[in-house]
Amino acid sequence: MAANMKLGINLGFATNKYPEPHVWTRIVGEELGLKYVQFVADMLQAFLPDNIIKKEVERINVNKQKYGIEITSTFLSSQTRVNHLFHPDHAQRQEWLEWFKRFADYSADLGAKSTGGHLGILTFDVFDNQARREQVVSEGIKNWQELSWYCKERGMKYMIFEPMSVPREFAYSVAATREIMDRLNENAGIPFKLCLDIGHAPHPDERDPYVWIRELGAISPIIHIQQTELNHSRHWPFTEEYNKAGIIKGEEIVAAFEEHGMDDIEFIFELYHREHWDTDSRIIEDHKKSVNYWRQFITN
Repeated sequence: MAANMKLGINLGFATNKYPEPHVWTRIVGEELGLKYVQFVADMLQAFLPDNIIKKEVERINVNKQKYGIEITSTFLSSQTRVNHLFHPDHAQRQEWLEWFKRFADYSADLGAKSTGGHLGILTFDVFDNQARREQVVSEGIKNWQELSWYCKERGMKYMIFEPMSVPREFAYSVAATREIMDRLNENAGIPFKLCLDIGHAPHPDERDPYVWIRELGAISPIIHIQQTELNHSRHWPFTEEYNKAGIIKGEEIVAAFEEHGMDDIEFIFELYHREHWDTDSRIIEDHKKSVNYWRQFITN
């Protein structure tokens, strides 16, 4: 049986460009015709006072209902390369744990069924000292597990994390991803699953995205989609220009996930438009073209 596949969008595209709830919800629901949203922490920082967060959550919930949008998950964004739960200082790790709990609180209020992001990254000083590395990694894993129990209490169904690029930041290969997944799930309140990015494939011996789909697609309910070149993670849109240069073919990706993926999958656009004269005005048009491209293969 073919998997239930849906199209959605990561709100990284809206950070500093369309942060107003009445603006981004209209763009997603009306202009792009998408329903499923992965909200990102940059759109509402968890360190803000409770009254500001509460009012913004209320505005978002009103507008997402207006445009028929569901926030199904929340994710880190510009905190991609932050140490956070694997910071070398214990006190700072604990403060980050509290930050994640606040993030989880408003994520649940937005209706998200999962939250997560990038597990964190070790400093070279920690990574190069085996005993110190294991100490920090063990505590970081315990913190993620504690967060999973907290998220369970808030009604979430699972946690998600994204494979990244180098050994210092975990999940840099298929084997390393399985290893950290097993450790996280040993004492988790709700299961840890993957947010697989088809453009990452970071390990030099595993640059083929179909290897990652075949090996890890069955534990990946959320997929970040981007157009890219081999050996890079470009986060290009799926326009005619970039589809000619890129390696991602929608029909082949969908076929691979139908064979190796979960029964219920969200394909989430994660397209980058840096603050650049040539691209700043193309954001919405590039997303529209990308949605039209993927609508050939996914209709939900």
